[in-house]
Amino acid sequence: MAAEEQQKKASLYDNFTQLEKDMETSLETIRQLKKEFENLMKDNTALLMENQHLRDRLSEMEKQQQDEKETVGPEMTRSRLNLEKIYEEGFHVCNLFYGSRRVEDEPCAFCLEVIYGERK
Repeated sequence: MAAEEQQKKASLYDNFTQLEKDMETSLETIRQLKKEFENLMKDNTALLMENQHLRDRLSEMEKQQQDEKETVGPEMTRSRLNLEKIYEEGFHVCNLFYGSRRVEDEPCAFCLEVIYGERK
């Protein structure tokens, strides 16, 4: 019985030793995972900050473009810009009086319709 009891104690001791090794391995794995998690959190925070900076910059650029569009006005085609230039030089561009001089640069509703009318 003593040998059997000795064997049980040795087996129990071996089980504790194996459990201790397993726990140390698990603890090391946990430490590595924790370190990887910390690195991921740092990267994530840096990316979140960069993303916010990019969003802010994009918002600034969009606002700037909107402001430019409002000050310049809607874009016109090259042909309409040419008609506008001719009109500003004092000539009619409408089909009724095309090419004739505008007396004292009076505005012409027909010309303005041709230049600034419905745009496609």
